[in-house]
Amino acid sequence: MIRFIHTADWQLGKPFGRMPDDVRTALQEARLDAIDAIGKLAADKSADDVLVAGDVFDTFEPGERVVRQALTRMGRAKCRWWLLPGNHDYARAEGLWARLARDAPANVRALVVAEPVAMGEHAVILPAPLLYRRTPDDPTKAFEDMATAPAVHRIGLAHGPVQSFSSAAAMNLIPADRAQRSGLDYLALGDWHGFNQIGDRTAYSGTPEADDFDREVTGGAVLVEIASPGAIPILTHHPLGRFTWLNEAWTLDGVTGLESQLGVLRAEADLARLVLRLKVSGMLSLADRVAARERLESELGLEVRWLDLDLKDLFAKPTENDLGDIDAHGVLRVAAERLLDMVKEDGPQARIASAALERMFVENLRAARTSETDA
Repeated sequence: MIRFIHTADWQLGKPFGRMPDDVRTALQEARLDAIDAIGKLAADKSADDVLVAGDVFDTFEPGERVVRQALTRMGRAKCRWWLLPGNHDYARAEGLWARLARDAPANVRALVVAEPVAMGEHAVILPAPLLYRRTPDDPTKAFEDMATAPAVHRIGLAHGPVQSFSSAAAMNLIPADRAQRSGLDYLALGDWHGFNQIGDRTAYSGTPEADDFDREVTGGAVLVEIASPGAIPILTHHPLGRFTWLNEAWTLDGVTGLESQLGVLRAEADLARLVLRLKVSGMLSLADRVAARERLESELGLEVRWLDLDLKDLFAKPTENDLGDIDAHGVLRVAAERLLDMVKEDGPQARIASAALERMFVENLRAARTSETDA
C-alpha cells in the first residue's frame, strides 16, 4: 500500500485587496498556517509524502517573506513535499521556481520538468508542470510517453480544468479520462477550489483555506490510499480551513425577523472565523431600517472576521411617526415632509429621497443622544 496527501491551490501571498489591513493579514497568515496543518495531517495519517498540484503561490513573484515562510514551514515537517507549478505560479525560465530548486530544504522537491520522478520505492510521480499561465495544449498529454517500471504505482500530478465553463477556447484543459488513458493509479489535480472526485481515479483536492464567496470551496486536503498497483484509490477528504466564507441573503419584514436571522447565524457559525457576505432585502419603516443597519454594522460587523454588507435592496417606507420631532415647526421639518412625499410618489428620485431622509433621521437621533448625554 501507498499513502499520501493530495493538496493544491494554496495561493500563498494572495493579496485579498478588498479587505481591511487587519483582515487581509489574518487571511494571508491562515494560508501559511495551512502548511503546518497539512504537515500535521500527514504525520497523523502516517503519510510520508504530500503532493501539491499547482498554484503553491498566488503569483510567480510572491515576495521574500512568503517564500521564506513557506520553505521554513515545509522544512520542519516530517514528510516530503512535491510542488508543481500551476497557472498562477507557472515555471518561468528564472525566478521563483529556480530559487525553490536552489534553496528548498531537502524534503521539498520542485517538479518543473515533465519527466517521471520516483516517490519512494513503490511509486512514481508523473508531473505536468505549467510553463505558461495559459496554453491550448493538454498539459498531461506527456504522460502517454512516460514509461515506468512494472508493478509500481503511477501517480499523475497536474493543474487545470477538465471542462470549459465558457464559449471561449479552453486553456490548460485536461481530459476527464486522463487516468485511464495513461494507466494512472491516481491523478491528483489542482485548479478547482472545492473537493471534487471525477470517476474512481481522479480528484481535485480543493484549497486548504477557503477564499471565495461565489464558488464551492471546501477548505481541506485529501488522504489517498492505494492498496496495490491497479487498485482503486480510497480518498478521504479532511477539513483544515481556519476561516469559513459564507454568502447569505436575508429578507426582513421587521426587527423581529432580524433577531431571528441573527439567532440562527450565531447558533450555526463560529463568528470569529466567519467571512460573511450578507445581502439584506425587504421593506421596513425608517426607524426599523436605521435600527437594523446599526445592529448589523455595529454589532454583527464586529463579531465576524469581516462583513461585506449590502443593504441597497433593504428599502425604507417612512411613516409620519418616523419624522418624530425633526425640527417640529422649522425648515428641516418642511424638508423632511417633502422628502417623505417624494418617497411615497415612488418615482425615479424615490431612492435618493429615502436615503436623504434616513440621513436626516440618523442625524436627528445623534443630536438627541448628544443632548441627553450633555444634560
